[in-house]
Amino acid sequence: VQLQASGGGLVQAGGSLRLSCAASGRTFSTYAMGWFRQAPGKEREFVAAISWRGVSTNYADSVKGRFTISRENAKNMVYLQMNGLKPEDTAVYYCAGSRLISTSRLEYEYDYWGQGTQVTVSS
Repeated sequence: VQLQASGGGLVQAGGSLRLSCAASGRTFSTYAMGWFRQAPGKEREFVAAISWRGVSTNYADSVKGRFTISRENAKNMVYLQMNGLKPEDTAVYYCAGSRLISTSRLEYEYDYWGQGTQVTVSS
């Protein structure tokens, strides 16, 4: 599976962005998918995950209520709708795929990674 993230950009605090992740491969619909982010000088951290059928989701406390993860298996796409953005959300955002069926917050449980898309939130 190859993953391509897009949709990042510069936005003012309080604004919104929608990240997209395009996946190649016929087995995409069997993978759980996640979003992670890495801010300058910090470790990469979990943001959100969605199960292979989209029934279950999992969010980091810092984004719960502001971000929404979704997927369209027919289009091999995963999305991250980000509302109420804050300067502390500034980071490179990565989409990732896991052969596990359920959601996971753990990086090592993800087998495939996209190249990342930059999100910058100005105050």
